[in-house]
Amino acid sequence: MSVMRTKSVEQAIRETEEPEHRLRKDLSGMDLTVFGIGVIIGTGIFVLTGEAAQESAGPAVAISFVLAAIACGLAGLCYAEFASTVPVAGSAYTFSYAGIGEFVAWIIGWDLILELMLGAATVSVGWSQYLAVLLESLGWNLPTSIASAEDGVFNLPAALIALALTAVLVTGIRISSRLNAVIVMIKLAVVLFVIVAGLFFVKASNYSPFIPPTKPAEDESGLSATLIQTIFGSGPASFGVSGILAAAALVFFAYIGFDVVATAAEETRNPQRDVPRGILGSLVVCTILYVAVSLVVVGMQKYSELDPEAPLATAFRDVGHPLFADFITIGALAGLTTVIMVLMLGQSRVAFAMSRDGLLPRGLGRVHPRFGTPYVITIIVGIVVAVLAGLLPLSALAEMVNIGTLFAFVLVSIAVLVLRRTRPDLPRAFRVRALPVVSTLAVISCVILMLFLEVATWLRFLAWMALGFVIYFAYGRTHSRLARAEREPARVD
Repeated sequence: MSVMRTKSVEQAIRETEEPEHRLRKDLSGMDLTVFGIGVIIGTGIFVLTGEAAQESAGPAVAISFVLAAIACGLAGLCYAEFASTVPVAGSAYTFSYAGIGEFVAWIIGWDLILELMLGAATVSVGWSQYLAVLLESLGWNLPTSIASAEDGVFNLPAALIALALTAVLVTGIRISSRLNAVIVMIKLAVVLFVIVAGLFFVKASNYSPFIPPTKPAEDESGLSATLIQTIFGSGPASFGVSGILAAAALVFFAYIGFDVVATAAEETRNPQRDVPRGILGSLVVCTILYVAVSLVVVGMQKYSELDPEAPLATAFRDVGHPLFADFITIGALAGLTTVIMVLMLGQSRVAFAMSRDGLLPRGLGRVHPRFGTPYVITIIVGIVVAVLAGLLPLSALAEMVNIGTLFAFVLVSIAVLVLRRTRPDLPRAFRVRALPVVSTLAVISCVILMLFLEVATWLRFLAWMALGFVIYFAYGRTHSRLARAEREPARVD
């Protein structure tokens, strides 16, 4: 049996109408855009701005956000064409199945499990930390034993938020989208408040020099060195043009999540039109907000004095407005809530698509008769995320989320070009102009950013992929729908 067998687009779409695997179509283009904004705006805008400006780019961190947005936009265009052509749950997994083959589809599906599930657990831990800060400002202190897995026994708030959002996801995609919309409005209000209120405290002197002079970066060795440093013998410099590029590799992670919009294609009323709008619309809105916030923050406080952990809140405290800082903390808490929910939504849809294809046990893909959601896999995902968030600090594994995302972008950018060549007859509601150029640039930009990740991250990623290979050849290769279809003629003979 060939591991590179592909599933036709027609078959993928036909399988979505099977009664036991049919999802309810309740989403509009606006819902998808709000989903995208909900998952993108989170830790990145509240944390990474300070770290990137202080250590790599200075005030020019705004340029880094633009460069990262370009890389995401190139991949986003590829996602948009694929999602309009193959409006099926599973995102990059489904696209790769149709464009390249089953084995590559399994690899990307296994990769997405790493990205989305670990990402949701990591953000749940961050949510717990922000909750502790907020409660402390109100005079309440949670016992360390139940508020931190690193210093205590179990991170109860992190586990509870994951389980609560699991319940929301099980009850239906419409309820999930409405809750997401309300929280996104709160989050956007906080971000706009930062931009408008921060303008009154901006000092022109803080922008000078806008691009600080280049400084040699500290040498790292062994597993803590970046891959580019290991290959070429020296790492990227701080500040200057090299620093802007290094910061772009860091703040790229602030955009992680827009691809989750594609996982909801099957639950969208008009996916050919609305999924591209949701992907590209959320990217445009978030890029504008990121650039504006970064310019305001580095204008309020000298880049070298920014707090790398909470730059926005600290900047307002330093100008004498602690209440503003508390308001921003509430916004960060709301922002992380939607990130967790949409990441778990994406994870459940990817696993649902894999189980429907037989690469995972088909029983996991059962759809609730009343709510129309894949409740079995959603509950399993929620429990796993809650356990991981409760027991592990996950700080050492956070970069694995990033490498998984970049790897997915690379495969989708290749697969969309392959499908354009192999199936030019397919109707495409959204077509990328100059696709060979766009997909090639997307691959190059993502690979460059991957080179800035640590060697240890690459080794963990390769170990995870090796485990995936074992599971595929032990189970998925012989249990998939396509494998069963290959065996059926033999039985007839």
